[in-house]
Amino acid sequence: MTQDRQLHSDVIILGGGLVGLALAAALDSAGLRSTVVDPADPDTRNGVAFDGRTTAVSSSSMRMFRQIGVLDHLAEPGCPIGAIRVADGLAPGALTFEPGEDGEPLGVMHENRHLRAALLARAEAGPNITLCWKARTAKVVRGDFSGTVRLEDGRTSSAPLIVGAEGRQSPSREAAGIRMARWSYRHTAIVSTLAHERPHEHIAYEIFYPAGPFALLPMNDLADGTYRSALVWSVANDKAAGLLALDETAFAAEAQAAMGGFLGNIRLLTPRSSYPLGFHHAARITDRRLALVGDAAHAIHPIAGQGVNLGFRDAAALAEVLVDGARLGLDLGDAQLLARYQRWRALDAFSVALATDGLTRLYGVPGKAASVVRRLGMGVVDRLGPLKNKLNAAARGNSGDLPKLLLGEAL
Repeated sequence: MTQDRQLHSDVIILGGGLVGLALAAALDSAGLRSTVVDPADPDTRNGVAFDGRTTAVSSSSMRMFRQIGVLDHLAEPGCPIGAIRVADGLAPGALTFEPGEDGEPLGVMHENRHLRAALLARAEAGPNITLCWKARTAKVVRGDFSGTVRLEDGRTSSAPLIVGAEGRQSPSREAAGIRMARWSYRHTAIVSTLAHERPHEHIAYEIFYPAGPFALLPMNDLADGTYRSALVWSVANDKAAGLLALDETAFAAEAQAAMGGFLGNIRLLTPRSSYPLGFHHAARITDRRLALVGDAAHAIHPIAGQGVNLGFRDAAALAEVLVDGARLGLDLGDAQLLARYQRWRALDAFSVALATDGLTRLYGVPGKAASVVRRLGMGVVDRLGPLKNKLNAAARGNSGDLPKLLLGEAL
């Protein structure tokens, strides 16, 4: 951590989470300087106690991590997702997505603590990255010619562009007066890691119930050979309280019943945690000398595992726009550059948000008739190659106009 009182860089990134650090690494790989400001202590973020969750990193995001050097710092390689099976309850007729002819997995499951540690190590190794941890912002000024951030400890940082990467409650977004579309699903996601009797064979399961989706995501076996998967169980708020109040044995029995026992007996490996499920989408993701990325710009239901990958797409697109601008000698806070970022990301992010919201509502319709219609629909998708391929590409993060980093190309 630098102790300079005056910091100058090309970009100031407010927020040192997964997306903020990914953006810093992407910029560093092309020689652009960034200052990352975050009030957290990174030493407290690396344990299961802080975050026991997992992330399904899409194939395109993995290409970016390889290109910008993040994979060089991963403690373990993660668990490839070889197939995704989608089912309406425990009825037969699941829809299965598999890798394409290139053999690239649909995604890779990483524990958040490993992913965060790798991104932090990559940032610390970056010669063009200044990390300001345990640093609180006192004042942010976005002027006509530059942006300036004054920290509570007296340091100031200036740059042509400020990036808001502070998460769902982004102060940068609120200060810019950016309107939000938002609503609550009145559901809670319960997450944990399960040990199970039978191998998962690198298959991710998404089981839809009217009460909420039940997802099992494959993880690497433990050193002693224990099979394990990550659980993301979305349930109504009133039911969540009861499930969280159960002891581990009783909760495992409930989860085993919900999954139909196809992986045999299960037990919990990590404490349960939970978080409320909601949707929000910013009316715009730029303002004067400001760009939003990740949850500061949009947050969606975890139904398709696309949330953080949308943030990584933001980071890849913004990095490419800024690098292109720098090569042309443009002011990196120029309104035309920010307009390009806005156009590039607006349609993709909104399309994914609508799709996940629609799936959430579709599978939440109760009744046998609705279930029959859903199963028929999955059967049609399974038989229509072009439609299934399109959905498969979306799951891998390969849809739309991809930035160079998501194609595995250098900036």
